[in-house]
Amino acid sequence: MMAVTSACKDKMGMDNGKYVRYTPEQVDALERLYHECPKPSSLRRQQLIRECPILSNIEPKQIKVWFQNRRCREKQRKEASRLQAVNRKLTAMNKLLMEENDRLQKQVSHLVYENSFFRQQTQNGTLASTDNSCESVVTSGQHHLTPQDPPKDASPAGLLSIAEETLTEFLSKATGTAVEWVQMPGMKPGPDSIGIIAISHGCSGVASRACGLVGLEPTRVAEILKDRPSWYRDCRAVDVLNVMSTGNGGTIELMYMQLYAPTTLAPARDFWLLRYTSVMEDGSLVVCERSLNNTQNGPSMPPVQHFVRAELLPSGYLIRPCEGGGSIIHIVDHMDLEPWSVPEVLRPLYESSTLLSQRTTLAALRQLRQISQEVSQPNVTGWGRRPAALRALGQRLSRGFNEAVNGFTDEGWSMIESDGIDDVTVHVNSSPGKLMGTILTYANGFPSMSNAVLCAKASMLLQNVPPAILLRFLREHRSEWADSGIDAYSVAAVKTGACSIPVSRVGCFGGQVILPLAHTIENEEFMEVIRLENMAQYRDDVVMPSDIFLLQVCNGVDESAVGTCAELIFAPIDASFSDDAPLLPSGFRIIPLESKSDASSPNRTLDLASTLEVGAAGSRASGDPMRSSGTAKSVMTIAFQFAFEMHLQESVAAMARQYVRSIIASVQRVALALSPSRLAPPATLRPPPATPEAHTLAGWIYQSYRFFLGVELLKPAAEGNDSILKTLWHHSDAVLCCSLKALPVFTFANQAGLDMLETTLVALQDMTLEKIFNDDGKKTLFAELPQIMQQGFACLQGGICLSSMGRPISYERAVAWKVLNEEEDAHCLCFMFVNWSFV
Repeated sequence: MMAVTSACKDKMGMDNGKYVRYTPEQVDALERLYHECPKPSSLRRQQLIRECPILSNIEPKQIKVWFQNRRCREKQRKEASRLQAVNRKLTAMNKLLMEENDRLQKQVSHLVYENSFFRQQTQNGTLASTDNSCESVVTSGQHHLTPQDPPKDASPAGLLSIAEETLTEFLSKATGTAVEWVQMPGMKPGPDSIGIIAISHGCSGVASRACGLVGLEPTRVAEILKDRPSWYRDCRAVDVLNVMSTGNGGTIELMYMQLYAPTTLAPARDFWLLRYTSVMEDGSLVVCERSLNNTQNGPSMPPVQHFVRAELLPSGYLIRPCEGGGSIIHIVDHMDLEPWSVPEVLRPLYESSTLLSQRTTLAALRQLRQISQEVSQPNVTGWGRRPAALRALGQRLSRGFNEAVNGFTDEGWSMIESDGIDDVTVHVNSSPGKLMGTILTYANGFPSMSNAVLCAKASMLLQNVPPAILLRFLREHRSEWADSGIDAYSVAAVKTGACSIPVSRVGCFGGQVILPLAHTIENEEFMEVIRLENMAQYRDDVVMPSDIFLLQVCNGVDESAVGTCAELIFAPIDASFSDDAPLLPSGFRIIPLESKSDASSPNRTLDLASTLEVGAAGSRASGDPMRSSGTAKSVMTIAFQFAFEMHLQESVAAMARQYVRSIIASVQRVALALSPSRLAPPATLRPPPATPEAHTLAGWIYQSYRFFLGVELLKPAAEGNDSILKTLWHHSDAVLCCSLKALPVFTFANQAGLDMLETTLVALQDMTLEKIFNDDGKKTLFAELPQIMQQGFACLQGGICLSSMGRPISYERAVAWKVLNEEEDAHCLCFMFVNWSFV
């Protein structure tokens, strides 16, 4: 009997305990099944036993336990891996912060010495005769090649001497006190942030510095950063004219680089550079650069027409291998962009270290982080299945827009004489490369032939309008600025194709649908496809497509980021959406004009306490949006390109001028409407059209809430409509009013409501109530509407709604009530979303 029992136990694969002993073959089989289906149902487990004979002696319950244990081990493994990654980040960030602390201590000692030296000189009355030796100590690490320095020999030995000097000066900026660095406004260091960002204070030119951790090997980092045109949107070209090796294993390159001008009001910049790549004794890889402006007996680059020769002071990249993989990188950008060559109103663009940091230094770090994520997580969503291809499309859009703004003669552009008004400049390109003679076919098979491109462009100064808010409005409400008063599709003299005009007049424009396509890691840039609906037009010879599609790139919509350039660039696309499809970009660029007096104080220090924050907040800008908007100025550049047939040049030019002038007028109208809604005090808020005066509406909201719910909406101290409006405007919960139409439209919101919907008072009028709710929310709302109209109020359970940008918002609960006017008639509905937050 004992033998039979033992044999049965052996046959079942079980021992005297409660655990099952699996053979290696059974474990392999279960592992294969786990990878196919990690959480099988009961029926699926029984099917597995039938299909896999090797598991026939194991009970379904035991297989269920095995899968549970396997999922638990997998979860523990992933959590351990995540914690190890966080630990590596914290270790690397701690090292960076310790180095930053040492640098700041050196800077403090340096300033203390400098202060005591000047105080002593002042007390002795000999300040004018400062000792040269002391001056050399004070300015240690800040020596540059100046016209007073003897010219360096451009022979290999002379170039190596310049390279070594450049390396020393760059390292003193990257890790020392050669430049007085202050924290970049609005940036916080942290393990999940983009890095430690600093800008210069009180040095020649403009400079920016960044330290960060990326998950790429040093050689790969150097390869990416050297390919400047691939990530630096302002870079037109980099030509390496000569390469020589040094005895210590380094490489010296002589290069010529061109940068685009950001507006139509300034010339482009170019540089004649030396780049030195070397490996240090500790294994760190260094790539440093500087301008070659004082060499003799060697290669040189004469001035180039339409370019202003700028100077790159010692800059570059220090890339150190990080323990556990990845690299710690120090980036320094230091330039003298010759601001004297631009109008005085634009000089802040060339004197702002904040703008340099946003467009150059941060762009390099973001490119590294983007590629690092694509390498480590090839299936990550965001840039889609083809991240490199999508990034290339975004780069092509930006490059095409920059080419249109600059209109270089070597690209075939020539200016058309003005019509007497100089506000719009028109250039024509009769040899536009790939576009010349290209047939573009759209979804409905409509072809368009063109052999020339015309660009109408202009720049304008904006006051008191944050670039991010204005750009967001332009993106969401195309009909507000696309109403040109010109039916571009039916002008008798202009028979162009569908691709020729990016938008049409409002009369023919049924609306737009935004289809998200991709975004970068930190959502500072996103790509989307815009479908312009109901565009069907009839001409004497063809029928236009019913829908037009635009490929669009948008960046700079975060209004809390200081000094950010906001761009909205779009181009018609064909149905194939191929990577090499011809693009004709048009759009808007808004750049804040930060004066020197607005720069950070040298007394600002790094917020070291924030470095231990782990999460998305670590990468969020902490700048005050009201401070960042303030009364600042910004310059807006508009450029629109049109493909046409060359013999219609005169007609197309006249149409394009009128089109862009109408857009300028629309933008000015929108900017004027947006400015008071964001910057003026609540007491001066102007209500949207067809609504009562804001103070009166606030009183109605307050009194109706008390009438229907029997409690106070606001503090009892709020008396008088002026005080009620002010208190309601600053209420922490989102309060929104909508009309009583068949399709309720929002008419008013307090500041929390505008923040929740990510919109403005002007744009609020184009939003309907149903668009902010998901399907469950719509069902609940429609079920409660009769009760609201009969009883006067209703309390809604918590749920999810959507902002105008499509971001999900969770709220704890919502209260809806009927707002009565002075005659006690229903004027509108009011909703209050309690404890809302972005998901």
